[in-house]
Amino acid sequence: MEITDNGPEPNAFDVEAATKENTAYRHVAWTGKHLQVTLMSIEPGASIGLEVHHGTDQFLRIDAGRGTVVMGPDKDDLSFEREVSDGWSIQVPAGTWHDVRNTGDEPLRLYSVYAPTHHAVGIVQETPEDAEADEEAGRDEPPSWVEEVDTKGEESA
Repeated sequence: MEITDNGPEPNAFDVEAATKENTAYRHVAWTGKHLQVTLMSIEPGASIGLEVHHGTDQFLRIDAGRGTVVMGPDKDDLSFEREVSDGWSIQVPAGTWHDVRNTGDEPLRLYSVYAPTHHAVGIVQETPEDAEADEEAGRDEPPSWVEEVDTKGEESA
C-alpha cells in the first residue's frame, strides 16, 4: 500500500492494512497541526528504545505480533509492565518513560499517534539506526506549521 503524507490536508487510508504491510522501523503516514500518525515495524528481540516525550502524549496500537510495554515516571522506575499483542492499545502520557519490546518471533507491527506532532513530514526510517541518525542530524523535526509545544528535556536512554 502506497502511503503519502499529505498533512495537514484531509486524508483517509486503511491503517490496519498499511500497518501490517509496513516494513520500515518508522514511516510517518500523516502529519496534522495537532497530531501525527506513524507506522512502525519492530524486529524480533528489538525494541522502540527507552524514551520520554515531555510535551507529547502518545497512543500506540498493535496490529501484528506480540511484545511487552514498560512505562514509568523515571528511566530507572518502569513499574508499569504489560504483555501486548494484536488488538492491544497503549497510552503513554507526556513525560512518561516508555519502551515496547518485541518478544515474538515475527515483526511487531504497530501504529502510533502523537499529539502534538513529533516527527518530520513523511519521513521513512528503515532502521532504528536511521531514525537515530536523522534525529542527531536535525532531519526529523516537526514542520514549522504545527502547533508549537515546549518539548525541551526530551531524552532517550
